Amino acid sequence: MDNLKIGQYIQSLRKAKGLSQKQLADHLNISFQAVSKWENGESMPDTGILLELCELLDTTADRLLNGGTYMMKQRKIMHVEDVMEGFRCMEMIGKCFGEHSTFYEGMIEGINKRMNIDLLEYMNDPKTREVMYAEVLIQGIMEGKTVDMDEVRSLFTNQHMIDVIEQYLTKTNA
Repeated sequence: MDNLKIGQYIQSLRKAKGLSQKQLADHLNISFQAVSKWENGESMPDTGILLELCELLDTTADRLLNGGTYMMKQRKIMHVEDVMEGFRCMEMIGKCFGEHSTFYEGMIEGINKRMNIDLLEYMNDPKTREVMYAEVLIQGIMEGKTVDMDEVRSLFTNQHMIDVIEQYLTKTNA
């Protein structure tokens, strides 16, 4: 990161808003000296106020941290086949290590506790298994990844899950 470039960007946005360093500082409950240090490239805004700063200056955190340069989002694609393979691998741990091994039981217990489900029961039912696939895809979408909806439509049978995945994808692309 180029602190000076970021500082200059903050300064230009602040001035465009017609704010003094003191006014910006007052909005953020910090000293005007802190704003001055940002603008001179001597320091960076604290992460605790970064989002509020961006909101005040009508910019995004990624754009601010790149000194005003718009970064094209390169979203990593998730493949449904990979998600399905991940679940098959979980099953293979039970087969390879034994269903009563500490590793396998610990994995299952951890997932059950974290998700408040009975993973083995869900994995044995094709409908709930597909719901778990959708959950993994949705979590990925929420983390900035994307999916090919044609692949989703070809591998999912539950139209509701297809619709939900598409809704999440649409929201995050907006």
